[in-house]
Amino acid sequence: MSQTLQAVYAAKRKARRFAVQGIYEWQMSHNPVHEIEARTRAENAMHKVDLNYYHELLTQVIAQRDDLDALLIPVLDRELDALDGVELATLRLGAYELRDHLEVPYRVVLDEAIELAKHFGGADSHKYINGVLDRLSSTLRSAEKQQAN
Repeated sequence: MSQTLQAVYAAKRKARRFAVQGIYEWQMSHNPVHEIEARTRAENAMHKVDLNYYHELLTQVIAQRDDLDALLIPVLDRELDALDGVELATLRLGAYELRDHLEVPYRVVLDEAIELAKHFGGADSHKYINGVLDRLSSTLRSAEKQQAN
């Protein structure tokens, strides 16, 4: 893989990391999204972050949370409000990418969500995130998933 492609992937990974933090903050505080984004940009070195992707993930996941939750509810084994805040933020982000970013392979979406859960979540939350998003990918990415198997 070229260094340019590696840099693109790394910039998107960093965008996801900041986005899940912002989504989590919004879930806990309901601070205006533009304030969360402005503070994040002011307080962090964002020069290696895909800022457009970060902005899209942060704003669209929050704006479309009801639709994303409706996708998640059938594949959850508990109520949404029983989820840990980090798990919910990560699942919403993963659901958004599975649904709206078909250019990102479903396995990449799952891997990225697992890494976010390992970094920010509880001890075994990454296993739960993997299971839920894998079930969701069976619905949203069934053709891609069949080709991969």
